[in-house]
Amino acid sequence: MIVVNERTRLEWRDGMTAQDVLDAMGYRFSLITVTINGEFVPKDDYDEHRIPDGADVRAIHLHHGG
Repeated sequence: MIVVNERTRLEWRDGMTAQDVLDAMGYRFSLITVTINGEFVPKDDYDEHRIPDGADVRAIHLHHGG
């Protein structure tokens, strides 16, 4: 089991990546930052970065205003 943004629990599976979590959550934002257990994951690594069971995942949508 992993926790996303301190509230949503997702079933963990072997080989799960950061992109798998974003897809499961329906996050399609162009500007999104992901951390796993407090470690920043570069966007280019989302498809490869594996998530361990019990991870704390944060996915933050970045936006700006004016």
